[in-house]
Order: sequence, then structure tokens, then C-alpha cells
Amino acid sequence: TKALVAIFEKLTDKILLVAPTGRAAKRLAEITHKYASTIHRTLKYDFTKGRFKYDRDNPLTCDLIIIDESSMIDTYLMYQLLRAIPSSSKLVIIGDVNQLPSIGPGTVLTDFINSQTIPTVRLNAIFRQAAGSKIILNAHRINEGKMPFTENFGKSDFFFVEAKEPEEVKKTILDLVTKKIPQEHRFDSKKDIQVLVPMRKGICGIDALNRDLQYALTPHASHHSFRVGDKVMQLRNNYSKDVYNGDIGYVTAIDMEEEKMYIQMDDKEVSYEFTETDELVLAYAVSIHKYQGSECPCIVMPVHTTHFKLLTKNLLYTGVTRGKKLVFLVGTKKALAIAVKNEDVMLRYTGLKTRLQTTCR
Repeated sequence: TKALVAIFEKLTDKILLVAPTGRAAKRLAEITHKYASTIHRTLKYDFTKGRFKYDRDNPLTCDLIIIDESSMIDTYLMYQLLRAIPSSSKLVIIGDVNQLPSIGPGTVLTDFINSQTIPTVRLNAIFRQAAGSKIILNAHRINEGKMPFTENFGKSDFFFVEAKEPEEVKKTILDLVTKKIPQEHRFDSKKDIQVLVPMRKGICGIDALNRDLQYALTPHASHHSFRVGDKVMQLRNNYSKDVYNGDIGYVTAIDMEEEKMYIQMDDKEVSYEFTETDELVLAYAVSIHKYQGSECPCIVMPVHTTHFKLLTKNLLYTGVTRGKKLVFLVGTKKALAIAVKNEDVMLRYTGLKTRLQTTCR
């Protein structure tokens, strides 16, 4: 993406960088050192009219538009974006079809590629600087339906910790996040480590892990469900506060008299009335779906048969590839084998591939 932008900047300054979520847009901006925005913000949704400002009759002003994390875009949003792009513009779509499909309907990126009507480049070579990374090596193995290497020896960035019972999985994760990883790798428990979990309920689910991690990492009592120091996540786009679905921040103060809570989100402090805190959840542990498009220095993830309904190859691959420097999987090899072999992502009948083949040939 950086290379494409550098080349096109020689020709034009009318370049738009967009992504489906606020977190993905921020990541795109960090990588390119250019402004990047969510698709919704780029198209400017008009709440009074119930539609986007930019469309076929009022197209965007751009010579190049680059969409990142496009596997997360559903049919409706991609339709709205495409109809707002002028026919004179170039469009580059970047994404990973092996990640989780969009929450909304469709498999847009997969259909685009499988239609063979759009020039497609696949990046599948492991280059020298990444060849020593077990995270990347195991991500490729998972993609190929093979078991990741689980032996823990020597210096590595990928670890599998065997834990048979759900209580043991939870206890191991708590120990890794609060003690072992900070001590051995000098990572901050809140800022550098993210626990990713397939399911909300259960002994080693999101809710239980958040409750126990909050107690361990932010022990001071509070009259509120949140505590000063808590790691929290924004659940939906809030344009007035300039915070977006998936943004992660830290509680800096709770004013019981004013009934306000203050959150440090990146480089700004955002205030929330107590009545607005339903937009926030604890984020010591979050779902893999919610974290798609983001990354963290260290990822810790339970892989246990109690999560069997959601143990799929896409889910495991997406979770593993969120880790920049370290990945810890905690659970059983049986659960790992189930996930690697399970390609049963919900089948979606879209018709887009056929329509593209009919129209474009």
C-alpha cells in the first residue's frame, strides 16, 4: 500500500484510503503516514435523508481509491461505495479471503476473485525477513489445513500451552497475561497483550475472562461496572465523539458527582455520560470478529472444545495473524485439529460471481 501510494503521488494528489472499520482505517493511516477514513465517513451518511451524500449522481473526487481489509465489507456497503466512485478513477482492493467473512450479507471479495473478471494478485510467498517467524509459518499451515507446529523450544514467537479443562485454560491465560508474559517478554499486560476468544459465554469465554482480568489488573473497587485503569472497547461508531466501532481505550477518571467517565482513546481523552457507557465494554478479552482489522504485539487465545461451534479454520487463522510479535494458544490439540480441518464457514448464496461473469465477458 505504501508503494502504491508513493507511485501514484507522482501523478496525482487525489488519492483516497478507506477501510470498513475505524480500527482498520487507523492502521492504514499508521502504515502509509497518510489520512485514511472509514467507508461510512468517506461517503458521508446523511441521517436526515437516510442515505449517503456521495453516490452515482454526486461522485467522490479521486483518481485512485485503495480499500483495505475488504474481506470485512458486505454487499450493501460495497455497492454504496462502488456507485460513488467516478468511472475515471482507479480502484485497488486489498484483503484476505482466508479471514472471517463480513458480518453483513455476501462474500464480496471472494466473489470478485472467483469470478476471474478482475485482475488479481495473490501474495503468498514467505520472504526472508519473515522466514524465521513461526507466527507466519503457522498461519500458512493453518490456511493449508495443516496442524501448526506446537513444539515449544528455543527462541520462538509462537507457543502452544496444553490445558485440558476449561478452568485450567482460564487459569493459564490469567497467569500468562498478568505474570509470565510481562516478566519474560517485558510486555504491558493491558497495552501490549490482547486476549482473543471465539465465544462470549462459558468458563473460558469473553465475559468470564474480562471479569477475572479486570479483578487482577485493576483491583481497586468502584461503584461503577468500570474502574479507573480499565481497558475498554467502543461498540459502535460515534461521530460526535470521533470514536469508532472497535476503538480501544483506557479509563482515566470516573466522576461520580458529574456522572461522567473519561477514556483515553489514542491521543485524545473522551468523556462519556454514565447514560452513554452502554457504548463501551471491557476489552481485556474481545471476540476475534471484533478484533479483525487490528493487531497487537502479543495475542493470547483459548482453543478448547467447549468452543466447538465456532472452531473454524478462518477463525483460528484470523486470531493468529493479529499477533505482531508473540502468539500464545492455550487449550488442547484436539480442539486445534478440529479448527484446522473445519472449513464450514456459513455457506452464502450471493449470485455476485455469476453476475460478474455474465456482465464482464
